[in-house]
Amino acid sequence: MASDADEPLPPPMRPAAAARLKWHVLLTMHHSPDAPLAPNVQKVLLELKGISSAASRAPLDLVAVIDVSGSMEGDKLESVKKALLFVIHKLTDQDRISIVKFDHEATRLCPLLPVTEASRARLEGLVGDLKTRGSTDIRAGLLTGLDVIANRKITAGRAASIMLMSDGRQIKDGDPRQLEPGNVAVHTYGFGADHDHDVMTAIAERSLDGVYNSVPDSDNPKELAVAFAPILGGLTTIVAQDIELTVTAIQGEATIKKVDAGTYRLRTSSDISSSVTVSFGTLYSAEVRKVMVELALSDRTASQSYHASVADVQYRFAFQGQEVTSRPQRIIINRRRRASADPANAPLPVQTEVARLEHVASIKEAVAKADGGKLEDARNTLRAALEALRRIVDPEGAAQPAAVVDMLRRELLNLLKLFETEETYRNQGRSAALSSISSHGRQRGGPDKDTLIFGTPRMITNLEQAKQRDDMPVPSADQDAQLELEERPGWLQDVLPVALRLLAAVLSLLAFSIIASARTSGWDGEYYGRYEPYRYAVAVNVIVCFYSIAQVFVRIRRSVSPQLRSTSCYCVTLFLDQVLAYLLMSASSAAASSNHLWVSRFGEDPFHAKITAAVWFSFLALLALSANALISTANLFSRI
Repeated sequence: MASDADEPLPPPMRPAAAARLKWHVLLTMHHSPDAPLAPNVQKVLLELKGISSAASRAPLDLVAVIDVSGSMEGDKLESVKKALLFVIHKLTDQDRISIVKFDHEATRLCPLLPVTEASRARLEGLVGDLKTRGSTDIRAGLLTGLDVIANRKITAGRAASIMLMSDGRQIKDGDPRQLEPGNVAVHTYGFGADHDHDVMTAIAERSLDGVYNSVPDSDNPKELAVAFAPILGGLTTIVAQDIELTVTAIQGEATIKKVDAGTYRLRTSSDISSSVTVSFGTLYSAEVRKVMVELALSDRTASQSYHASVADVQYRFAFQGQEVTSRPQRIIINRRRRASADPANAPLPVQTEVARLEHVASIKEAVAKADGGKLEDARNTLRAALEALRRIVDPEGAAQPAAVVDMLRRELLNLLKLFETEETYRNQGRSAALSSISSHGRQRGGPDKDTLIFGTPRMITNLEQAKQRDDMPVPSADQDAQLELEERPGWLQDVLPVALRLLAAVLSLLAFSIIASARTSGWDGEYYGRYEPYRYAVAVNVIVCFYSIAQVFVRIRRSVSPQLRSTSCYCVTLFLDQVLAYLLMSASSAAASSNHLWVSRFGEDPFHAKITAAVWFSFLALLALSANALISTANLFSRI
């Protein structure tokens, strides 16, 4: 194994603001508000969600481990090359990539290289030179990839992942499933009907949060890039690392009966009923991790109704070398004599998660039956799971659970087609089912490109880009983040600024129109001088009116063409907002002072009343313009 002594240094990371880190992960708890005083079991759904961030993420160290054995010759290797080029174009100079190829032996083609414009040419050349030969030693390739990660000189705050691709089986002695990845995510891609599903699944599950992906045979060279796209969309949006969630039961009130966190690692206290910790690894932007906890509540039939504190929930994570520990959040359930313990009364998110867990159990059962030669029994199991989904009723019309159930239904319908015959099951069905089980176990991505059950916005974006024509440019992760920042919908970001601009334009129009209409004998007539102090107010209100109208058109144009937005544009807008707000404040104050002086000399008259109204409109325009200045400040600081 070559040393990484020549490992280039990436540009320094922009450190995350410590005050914002606590918002990178949010905890939500779902459970029945009431429970009976008699002993009963309550299901509590805990959700950890990564902040939807387009700008703050952990830099990535990615090792692509590529099978170049003889069976990869032809379309398979061409697909791998296209997929690798897609990956290279997605990464930025904060990310690093190393390429390892393997056949009957493994070779590291390059150290971890920051993906700069200069290094892209070198990486593309290495990909273009890949050629097939020899037999398959998956263990050697994976071991070399793990060595690249282990020998890094720079590790603080960086997320490490491996993408392992192979279409074959282990030929040499040694089982790749016995290698210990540590805290490195190993995402495996098995393509072709002859790859070893069990080995590729086991390698992914042995890593902390890797996922097994099945890539079917296809004449379309984009298939592998499409398979890469969702996971890559997650790896370039990591907002938290080394996540742990701990549930601690309150003694005397409850004990932990069961914790279901898919295939993530559980660490229990000496008494499993008192405390359980789940280790998740990484969390992507807008990604959710769900943990179902069953709490056995103690007997309180001798008591009156009361608020029972049954458990504490706390989570920890790291980001860019900084560690965050949340405050414990308490699960409180009202114990009442007439409360029902019927699971049907549980909140909809709890019912939906229970249905999903049963759905996964059905797929596992179907695979076991099909492997045992009972294909029709396996199909009946999938049909029963489909019928169970149809019985889920959403009384409140909540969109998210309904969407999840619909995707689960489509997943089962697809598996039923792939379980049609022994041949389709052997060639496609088994690998598709194992991919589904892996996806559900990790709560990440989806079983295929059309059913991203756990998809995030960036995963979906990457998927669409991977399907584009070859001559379409592939944006980098930074460009994706920039576009998300521009296109992110929101009342505060889109609707309110336009409304305030229009309001400022109307108010300033009214202000200078009223001052102009207050003339009785012209600006240079008999009362020359009484209008002179108001010329300044008229001029400033005219400027503010036309400026605000122009800003409305600019805002609409930016919504239509997000690429027109830039940091310098926001700087100019903020500067002009502040200058005009100052001028408007100065002009309104001068007009109010002059009007007060006129009244002290000549008394109140219709002229005075009009000027008073104009000053008020000018002052309200000042408030609208000041609010826009605050929004411009927020827009600017969200981009730097």
